[in-house]
Amino acid sequence: MAGTTKPDPLNLPSLNRAHRETLRLLVLPLLVYAAWLIELFLFNGRISLFVTIDPVMYVLYTLVGCILIGTIVPVILIQRSFRTGSVNLFQIGFRSLRRTFAICTVTLIICFFLLLICCPAGYSRQDLFKLCLLCLPTAIASVMICWVLLGTHLQALVRSGGVLAAVPVGVVITSLLFGLTTLVQTPAAGLREPLVPAILLGMVVALFFFAVRDVFATALLLTTGLALLFPGRADTGILAGALPLVGFCALAALVALLLVHLYFSHRYATVMVVPDQ
Repeated sequence: MAGTTKPDPLNLPSLNRAHRETLRLLVLPLLVYAAWLIELFLFNGRISLFVTIDPVMYVLYTLVGCILIGTIVPVILIQRSFRTGSVNLFQIGFRSLRRTFAICTVTLIICFFLLLICCPAGYSRQDLFKLCLLCLPTAIASVMICWVLLGTHLQALVRSGGVLAAVPVGVVITSLLFGLTTLVQTPAAGLREPLVPAILLGMVVALFFFAVRDVFATALLLTTGLALLFPGRADTGILAGALPLVGFCALAALVALLLVHLYFSHRYATVMVVPDQ
């Protein structure tokens, strides 16, 4: 009959939308993760940066690997997801400054007692504090890439399955991706198989992030976990002499994350809609 259109059996417009969503929520975040993984190998794996702590290379590692690739590049992708409604400020863990301060205070207390109770043999509490400063930029980049970017976007990709599907997918996949980072970094002395402990640490951090939804608190927890599980990656003797530089780089990474928080807070807002009674 004239004027009658046949249905499209392939549903091409819908298929194209699905491809675009997969590209935005999965492929692009994985490309950022791959670039970060290469950077970890070049700095931390190939030249054992945490052992030598070369001043120029460590500053370059912090600026390029932890701040540029690990913090700023994820922000660019997250902004695009904001515009499409795939994620919001609550989901990526940038909350009000008052709430962040409260959560971080509680997390700091927990981490402090963990460092006191679980101090590895042969390491003083001062050594662990130095290791925490050394690990902080890496922890911030790890949280931004593995959980803020990949975790939230994976959950958005499988959100049609509900919370019971989104949370396990986010926890399992991000934990595995975080665990894989141990394969390209300096092997931890005295630890034959770092992959399993790293995956378990990733699961703890993932559950914490998806429950609390705070970037800063999650970075503090991951920093503590890295210092406790992999202290053998760094030479504490050399670290003592490089402490001012390490402290400066840790502060730079923290300030960069704070600036991102302020940027998101001023540019975007999550509006809670209450249904009519």
